Amino acid sequence: MQRIAMLGGGFIGRFYAESIHGQRSRDKVVAIYARREETAQKFANDYGCEFSSTDMEEVIAHPDVDMVCIALPNNIHEIAVNLCAKHKKSVVCTKPLGRTAEEALRMMKTVEDAGIFAGYLEDLCYTPKFLKSLESVKSGAIGRILWAKSRETHPGPHSDWFWDKEQAGGGCMLDLGCHCVEISRNFIGKDVKPIEVMCWAATQVKPIDAEDHAIALVKYENGAIGQFEVSWTFRGGMDLRDEVMGTEGTIWINNFLRTGFEMFTTGQNSGGTEYVAEKAESNTGWLFPVGDEVNDLGYNHMFTDMFKSQEEGRDPAETFYDGYVVNAVLDAAYKSAETKQWEKVILPIWRGQEGLKPESTLVEYDADHYLIKQEMTHDGRNKLILKEKASGKIIERDIV
Repeated sequence: MQRIAMLGGGFIGRFYAESIHGQRSRDKVVAIYARREETAQKFANDYGCEFSSTDMEEVIAHPDVDMVCIALPNNIHEIAVNLCAKHKKSVVCTKPLGRTAEEALRMMKTVEDAGIFAGYLEDLCYTPKFLKSLESVKSGAIGRILWAKSRETHPGPHSDWFWDKEQAGGGCMLDLGCHCVEISRNFIGKDVKPIEVMCWAATQVKPIDAEDHAIALVKYENGAIGQFEVSWTFRGGMDLRDEVMGTEGTIWINNFLRTGFEMFTTGQNSGGTEYVAEKAESNTGWLFPVGDEVNDLGYNHMFTDMFKSQEEGRDPAETFYDGYVVNAVLDAAYKSAETKQWEKVILPIWRGQEGLKPESTLVEYDADHYLIKQEMTHDGRNKLILKEKASGKIIERDIV
């Protein structure tokens, strides 16, 4: 059993509590910290917390608490992590780990120096569809990964602090791009070094200082490319999609907006008050509900991994180190958005492979030719396109 202190009684803290109380049926949020007394009290009443306070250290240090779950604004993450280290409490932290890689690296060093368990709550790397896809990728089902693309777009976050660049550390790129970068890292290989980023970002719609739309390419040392598309300006709900292309296959994932569950309602009988899904913009007309939101967004598998890892004395699938690498990639993306150039990913601590080179793309057909493509044409031909090794000439040949 894990006895958890939740730091933050808002939107994400409540999502986390729903998962924690529902997954293993023995873990419990026993204490709640919130910055406002009314928020802490309501959360305590709703989830049966035995202790609530607006004093963060008092909640973390409480003797009944075994693990601390950070569900706070980005600018408070490091403060909370330092207190967890001080009181030797296991800690799991929502994404992004830090506002910058420098901040994330300090947090990583803090928990490692303190010798406490630490996990990075990257829920979209625990969705059922993602886990199944990652299993296929690791088994080699789609060959060598060439390109991994992730998209998260919606009309914008729920709380005021997200829109404040100082508190949040950035806009949609930090808020949503952290998911996308880590999804691509998993598919490409987390031990493969991200080396350069090219990014476009702009503030197109919202009256804020940070970006509300961004697109970026992340180049990896083995030649693979990661891509992310993020926006707080997308209308129509929350769109979560991933694509993975390998030498032997392709994976397409639609995690949220269009999952095969569609319904139409006029809203007359319900009064238009029915909850549909996170960030849904309407509850009448054609709707796209989510069958089990907490599970489909990965929270259940995520917390199970965190709790079992802590109990078994091993690292979870997503660690503070992963959060630090993600922040480093996003730092490069922000710099590239300003310079309009490829920018290096700065990783003073790297624990993966070194010196990888792009693998050869050449496929042998015979002693004299490389294979470019084989296909059946509409007129029944089995056609080959080959490259002559000696001359470099491209030729066609039919297989009879």
